[in-house]
Amino acid sequence: MNSYDVIVIGGGIAGVAAAYELGKTRSVAILEMESTLAFHTTGRSAATFLETYGGPEIRALTTGSRAFLENPSETFDRSPLSPLGLVWVATEGDEAKVDRMYAEMRGLVPSVQIVSPEQATEINPILNVDYVSAALYEPEAREIDVHALHQGYARGFKGIGVVHAAARVVAAHRENGMWTLADSGGQRYRAPLVVNAAGAWVDVVAAIHGARGIGIRPLRRTIFMVPSPGGSRTAGLPMAADVNDEFYVKPDGEQYLCSPADEVLQQPSDPRPDELEIARAIDVINDATGLDVRHVRSTWAGLRNFAPDRVPVIGYDREVEGFFWFAGQGGYGIQTAPAAASLVASLIDGEGVPADLEARGLRSDSVSPERFSVQVSSAGTRR
Repeated sequence: MNSYDVIVIGGGIAGVAAAYELGKTRSVAILEMESTLAFHTTGRSAATFLETYGGPEIRALTTGSRAFLENPSETFDRSPLSPLGLVWVATEGDEAKVDRMYAEMRGLVPSVQIVSPEQATEINPILNVDYVSAALYEPEAREIDVHALHQGYARGFKGIGVVHAAARVVAAHRENGMWTLADSGGQRYRAPLVVNAAGAWVDVVAAIHGARGIGIRPLRRTIFMVPSPGGSRTAGLPMAADVNDEFYVKPDGEQYLCSPADEVLQQPSDPRPDELEIARAIDVINDATGLDVRHVRSTWAGLRNFAPDRVPVIGYDREVEGFFWFAGQGGYGIQTAPAAASLVASLIDGEGVPADLEARGLRSDSVSPERFSVQVSSAGTRR
């Protein structure tokens, strides 16, 4: 029997970051159902750090992660961040969206600025000026080396904890304040606390532990690579994204990483790219830019896992003792990992939201799984 203080289920960026933080003061094990860590969502990320991306909770966690990402601990070879920049573009009729984005974001991201279509195309020359009606520039956007970030956390954790790979949890029983878990290979593990960081499988893991699911929505995101015009280098060019999530384009050496920004609901699985979405995105990208995409070099897809309200779920389950949720990071799990893991450790320690995140407007009830609990009205009916 393998006994620990905490068992973390899931070895993606959420699981390893949380395990790293918790392992500083406890004995911790990660149970990963695949033979390698970060096989699914983490390993397929577009790898960006965008402080203007997502809602208020995401922006609080992202801005709260910058300091760690710029100066990580000694288990990291270097900072995983490198310069990128981002131009958000709007077409005619969507100018007000740029104004709203600016109003919402400038408090936490003071470097963000509204720019004219001409300025937008000066900043990112691949954009067609006739396509852009309004634009927002985020000069402090960064590219993330996802492998370096994940491996830095994994390296740090392996110095203090244990990873059990190919350990898909199939049964869980709680007695006398202790969980006993069994995996598909017949191994058993014990701990008083389980952290559910299983990505698209969090509701499956919850059911095994007797907890009510949160209604996680695994949404497929398709990615494809195209050559740069004439094989030109893209160094120094920023990313471009549409304010309506029609597409995004990110420079990558002598090619561009592109996406239709699709969100297609599917069961937890190994997703496949959507050829129709790729064709649609190519049409839009050719209108918006001068890339003149004629062929695609490679394609892949990943799952972005959202709670119903698209806000992360971080906190103790209301009904099941010793069961802690760390779920629903959506497409933001990489860039929010340091602050989110710090929040996990702080809540488990009973210390509430860390002061720096609280100063950014983050509240524990806004991310708590209790917001999905069945409530009882004064008439005694379920609602």
